Amino acid sequence: MALVGTTGTVVAAASMAALLSYFLFCSNYRSKSSSTKKKSKSRTGLVDAIGNTPLIRINSLSDATGCEILGKAEFLNPGGSVKDRVAVKIIEELSQMLRRRLAIVTTDLFPPFPCITYIQALGSGELAQGGVVTEGSAGSTAISLATVAPAYGCKCHVVIPDDVAIEKSQTIEALGATVERVRPVSITHRDHYVNVARRRALEANELASKQRKSKQTDAEDIELINGYESEGGKQSSVFSSDCKGGFFADQFENLANFRAHYEGTGPEIWEQTGGNLDAFIAAAGTGGTIAGISRFLKGKDANIKCFLIDPPGSGLFNKVTRGVMYTKEEAEGRRLKNPFDTITEGIGINRLTQNFMMAELDGAFRGTDMEAVEMSRFLLKNDGLFLGSSSAMNCVGAVRVAESIGPGHTIVTILCDSGMRHLSKFCNSQYLSDHGLTPTATGLEFLGLR
Repeated sequence: MALVGTTGTVVAAASMAALLSYFLFCSNYRSKSSSTKKKSKSRTGLVDAIGNTPLIRINSLSDATGCEILGKAEFLNPGGSVKDRVAVKIIEELSQMLRRRLAIVTTDLFPPFPCITYIQALGSGELAQGGVVTEGSAGSTAISLATVAPAYGCKCHVVIPDDVAIEKSQTIEALGATVERVRPVSITHRDHYVNVARRRALEANELASKQRKSKQTDAEDIELINGYESEGGKQSSVFSSDCKGGFFADQFENLANFRAHYEGTGPEIWEQTGGNLDAFIAAAGTGGTIAGISRFLKGKDANIKCFLIDPPGSGLFNKVTRGVMYTKEEAEGRRLKNPFDTITEGIGINRLTQNFMMAELDGAFRGTDMEAVEMSRFLLKNDGLFLGSSSAMNCVGAVRVAESIGPGHTIVTILCDSGMRHLSKFCNSQYLSDHGLTPTATGLEFLGLR
């Protein structure tokens, strides 16, 4: 930004302050490393309780396959899913970015002008109250953001497809966040839930900017948020008049997602297994989990095999195995959902995200809705594990890997969330019956095992 004279500098500083203030943290927060968590007898606050989840042996699957099948129990995080890690990482990296920018602004660009006090106040966290983080989510990331946002003195606005389990939006609202349900459409449509969430962050910023600016400045100063251009002077009615700005979490493309698992989940798995594992498998939605974990494990031991398990309609299986995003459903013009047809939630996608492109994979398997349903009932009956759809699909994948590489190996997967947020669909017998998915298996015969 070019600076001309004292007046121009003050105006530029106000603009910079507006950019920096869209989402800030309470000044009393101190991030903790995973090693600190381990050494401490207690954890400081909710955020510090995220991570270091147990790695449990899934006895029924291990005994049936002759492999040690281990599940990372991410449903034990405070917000109930693996996405807690992502929510915190996105917020923490934003905090670090803002503090770096503030250091540049206050030390290099602006020697002692009146605006410096205002900018430093923003950096201290004194104006954090009222900031809004927005996200487009199928549920789990939204719940995690709604869970951790208050710990940073911020609010949360979530945009979700209206066909996800209703209890997810009810949970988000109960946590104090606002929920905007939209119809499922392609990512290329302006009203896709991710695109709407991006616009909401821009609108929140414009609203906050207008409140702060003097007569000689206007909303044109805020042009870019997260690299996306604002639509101008449009103002959203979804935010209160005291809104202090917004930030779009962007879980699909924000590589903080990948880093949450590369720096956290992956090292935990390595330590918990003592480095003695042969394979890792997981499904992908944003791709952050499978990318971060696979890249870390491969970096520790290139012989560890990492695989994808992909639900019906998703194009990732063909991308991994053939190098081309292609699905039979798309070829036949049968895109029934957004944009794939499966009852599993939060996994499967028909585009490549920045996060998924970081993955290091050796192959992929396909899973079906019926297999996921049967697996969830099998694990509940035999292990007491009440799991959601993506967790069940991951366990289907773990058995597939065991069949592929043979007995005597250690296989790790992710137990993303519990069945508690899937009661109206995946765990509802009437819903399953309506879709021809009533489970009938008595064992693992649905996977060819007796």
